[in-house]
Amino acid sequence: MPTLVNYGGDDDFYPGSLYANPTDSSLVLSLGSHVDVYCPPRKRSRICAPFVFRDKLEQKKRPSIDVLPNECLFEIFRRLPGGLERSACAGVSKRWLTLLSGIRSTDICGSRNTDSLKLDGGLVSSKADESSELGKESTLSISNENEEQNLESDGHLTRCLEGKKATDIRLAAIAVGNSSLGGLGKLLVRGSNSIRGITDFGLSAIACGCPSLRVLSLWNVSSISDEGISEIANGCHLLEKLDLCQCPQISDKGLIAIAENCPNLTALTIESCPNIGNEGLQAIGKRCPNLQSISVKDCPRVGDQGVASLLSSTTCVMTKVKLQGVRVTDVSLAVLGHYGKAVTDIVLTGLQNVSERGFWAMGNACGLLKLKSITITSCRGVTDLGLEAFGKGCPNLKQLCIRKCSFLSDNGLAAFAKIAVSLECLQLEECNRITQRGVLGALSSCGAKMKTLSLVKCMGIKDMVLELPVLSPCESLRSLCIRNCPGFGTSSLAMVGKLCPQLQHIDLSGLCGITDAGILPLIGNCEAGLVKVNVSGCMNLTDAVVKAIASRHGGTLQLLNLDGCRKITDASLVAIAESCEILHDLDVSKSAITDYGIATLSSAKQLDLQILSLSGCSNVTDKSIPPLGKLETLVGLNLQQCKSISSRAVELLVEHLWRCDILS
Repeated sequence: MPTLVNYGGDDDFYPGSLYANPTDSSLVLSLGSHVDVYCPPRKRSRICAPFVFRDKLEQKKRPSIDVLPNECLFEIFRRLPGGLERSACAGVSKRWLTLLSGIRSTDICGSRNTDSLKLDGGLVSSKADESSELGKESTLSISNENEEQNLESDGHLTRCLEGKKATDIRLAAIAVGNSSLGGLGKLLVRGSNSIRGITDFGLSAIACGCPSLRVLSLWNVSSISDEGISEIANGCHLLEKLDLCQCPQISDKGLIAIAENCPNLTALTIESCPNIGNEGLQAIGKRCPNLQSISVKDCPRVGDQGVASLLSSTTCVMTKVKLQGVRVTDVSLAVLGHYGKAVTDIVLTGLQNVSERGFWAMGNACGLLKLKSITITSCRGVTDLGLEAFGKGCPNLKQLCIRKCSFLSDNGLAAFAKIAVSLECLQLEECNRITQRGVLGALSSCGAKMKTLSLVKCMGIKDMVLELPVLSPCESLRSLCIRNCPGFGTSSLAMVGKLCPQLQHIDLSGLCGITDAGILPLIGNCEAGLVKVNVSGCMNLTDAVVKAIASRHGGTLQLLNLDGCRKITDASLVAIAESCEILHDLDVSKSAITDYGIATLSSAKQLDLQILSLSGCSNVTDKSIPPLGKLETLVGLNLQQCKSISSRAVELLVEHLWRCDILS
């Protein structure tokens, strides 16, 4: 007998097909409010279409919080009990993250009573595509285990985003996740994602969620405009340091917003921002009374009006000034010299519109009484007259560095050395009018405080035997650096050695002309004991120099660089092994040492060598691997371009010296 099934509702729906052959309409007995269906006897199906159909219906009927408008979700999110709950919700979807990142700390309800709010599996339902995408970006950013997140001693967090990691989603996640961890104190962005880079939305999220932000640094972020900077200004009133580099869309409008809302600003750096000009700097000077450091580089719209106004408005607090590649004239330097009463550090680079008069006025204004350090590079206005004015107007100047100033001569250097009684460090680079006479005269006249002299690429120095008056020795000089000055030879070095008996650090790298006859008197006159010696590139030096250093200064020597000294042999390593007990850093690259010298060096029990460089030593072979393995104190070993050492031998050495970084 056929079986009649009386269907009366959803609860009585038969879990199977309505009939075996759907196309056979003769099997249907009747249709009406109650459907009678003929179904032949059969086995019960494990997976039936009505089950799937019913599950889809139930899924559609399942309540979802996503059906609520943004206003309702906003009210729910701001009543969440804590930061962990907000962070968890932020990882659900972009929509939720966007809403949460727009909640300011003032919007969050202080009460922990969440009423009947439940974020269980039934209510928290979102789109799968959004969740999967956020799982790669926002969830990782919120995590406390993120390697870019460090807890500072002052209780604030530092985050640094570089390249592909710099996206709006990560900034939004940082804003939401860090609010409960002490607050974000420093944010540094280096570059931006080329597809989904940082925009004003990301900075707006930081402004809403991180009111404690004190340091903001944006480098090479072309998509940030005045709108984003204005959001930071309106939300982060505690901002103290602002660094803008290669941000072409930021203009004076953004700086004005910072000036009006961030009175605690102490440091401002602007680099390669073509739309920032005088108006923005004027606003900073008027509204930021605590500004202590200003750096402006390669901003074509910045001129005297902005710089002079800024310097004159911050007379009592400005301590550091850096101007590079800006169109200022003598006026700005005169204002700096007059109003810079608290300035201690000045850096001036590439000021092509400043003449001799500007530097003379800056020195003679007598306002730079606290100046301790000044660096001048590629400024044609630096002459003997201006340098002498610095000596008179800056009595506390301790460090002077002049680079690529071709109009400075011996006369100005000698006059400055006589006046600058507090000078401790003098650095001259590519000052080609400085000669041997000027260097020796400066050493004799510099006073009792001079500690460091550095000469780099000064082509005007020639090795000549001069008839000089009796020069006073410079007892205070401790460090002498003469690099890549090809005219500085044996006689010049011998005279320097007589004038400076208390040297401890010597750097003579690149002086191809010096020989043993020039450096041996220098070594013999060093009464204090040499600590660091660098003679790399001095191809004419022999083992006699190393033996003299080892025998006379072996008890104090810590660093010895003989890179490129081709005449250095195993005899030098023998002398080092016998006498240099505290030597930590040894470089004998491109020398004539062999396996015997390495074996001798490794057999020295008292040697505490930490860094050893054998790069380009063609006579060192695999036989040196066992002796090198005995130097267990090594933390750095350079075996590059050692063609006689096989890769297999290096692998064995790596296994033995597992604490040492080996370059091969």
